[in-house]
Amino acid sequence: MEISLFEPRIPQNTGSIARTCAAFDITLNLIEPLGFKLEDKYLKRAGLDYWPLVKIKNYPDFKKFKESKNNKRIIAFSKKNGIYLKNFSFLENDVLLFGREDTGLPDYVIKESDSLVSIFMPKLELSNNNKGVRSLNLSVACGIAIYEANKQINFQNGN
Repeated sequence: MEISLFEPRIPQNTGSIARTCAAFDITLNLIEPLGFKLEDKYLKRAGLDYWPLVKIKNYPDFKKFKESKNNKRIIAFSKKNGIYLKNFSFLENDVLLFGREDTGLPDYVIKESDSLVSIFMPKLELSNNNKGVRSLNLSVACGIAIYEANKQINFQNGN
């Protein structure tokens, strides 16, 4: 399995995701342009001392990324009408793709992906003026997806 971030903007999110990828021994793909430099102190701080364990691949754009994954399923994640995470069946070589923190994945990227998955969000009305939380933090969403995919894959493999 691999995690891919489409044009990430917030270094702390990417650092936290990199740390999770290191813990699960998963490659982290970064699709440019990035909203920060890989030398960013916040990125490094969020990843702590795990950076030597992180397998990172950079791609100059989505086209090059997609070409490199032609024999793998690209599973896009969005809050936009995807199959709920609990109802999706992951495979060992899937590439999980997440969008920018501010705009998510563009429609053309979703269309070029093999599947679209959404993480269930309760629609809570906290008050008359507040409709609740719109979406999860990117690093939290990646952690949830990694956990569910690994749970399924390990169960399928009898681990």
